Amino acid sequence: MKINEYIDHTNIKKDAKKEDIIKTCDEAKQYQFRGVCIRPKWVKLVSSQLSGTGIKTVVLIDDPIGDSSHEERLKVAEKAVKDGADDLDIVINIPDVIHDRWNKIEKDLKVICKLQDTKVIIGSGFLTDNDIAKASQIVKKAGAICVKTATEKDPLENRELKEKGHHLEIMRKNAPGLLIKASGKINTLKDVKLMIKFGADIVGSSSGVSIMKNK
Repeated sequence: MKINEYIDHTNIKKDAKKEDIIKTCDEAKQYQFRGVCIRPKWVKLVSSQLSGTGIKTVVLIDDPIGDSSHEERLKVAEKAVKDGADDLDIVINIPDVIHDRWNKIEKDLKVICKLQDTKVIIGSGFLTDNDIAKASQIVKKAGAICVKTATEKDPLENRELKEKGHHLEIMRKNAPGLLIKASGKINTLKDVKLMIKFGADIVGSSSGVSIMKNK
């Protein structure tokens, strides 16, 4: 697979304007990225912009720590699907993970995963290795297609990408058969290649254009 085909080109800036999102879509079409990841308010626009291109409309839901109620999460996810989302990138309830509320987590995710292809963000930078392992197992049981490391709020920095790579290895071991997505502080071609080396199937980055220009 070519580097561009790994990348979910991301624009989740809260102050992004319509023209910014259209530019992100145009960049994705130029470089034929895997998908465009945006906030829920932009799903309908992005789905329209990407229609017929084969590029996925990916929506980030309930960042940064997934602590909205199940009802709120479900409502946002349902609207995103109605508006044309191909992938739901939803944050697991990180406080629930930290407090071992696994049954609650699984129940929440099972309902959402039935709506559309779902990638579950586990916030691995906040978690212990044991938490990462257990969260990955629950994500698989819930019916997701993918376990994802983080959002833009990942505590890990660029210099700690090898630690993120370690997380990817734990995720793959504990959710066999699922896709693995690396995201958060992945800004260069070197970063992307490192994540792929550690087993990432998908890489989320807002730096897709500069990554491709430096190939």
